[in-house]
Amino acid sequence: MLNLEILNEGIAAMLTGMITVFFFLSVLWAVVFALGKVITALNTLFPDKTKTEKKNDSSDVEIAVSLAVAARK
Repeated sequence: MLNLEILNEGIAAMLTGMITVFFFLSVLWAVVFALGKVITALNTLFPDKTKTEKKNDSSDVEIAVSLAVAARK
């Protein structure tokens, strides 16, 4: 009889833990999903103004290549 009581307590503890973890993960998923929607909405209201196109300066590339060749010799 004692073994059956211990088994019932173990199953109850296991189910309590599994339900707690499931609830926590569900809340976490909902918060992350909602936060993604909020950030997307804020991004359309306040677009990023720091986007600048990087100019490809060929003179820098030529200098780097010539220095690499000179260092190799």
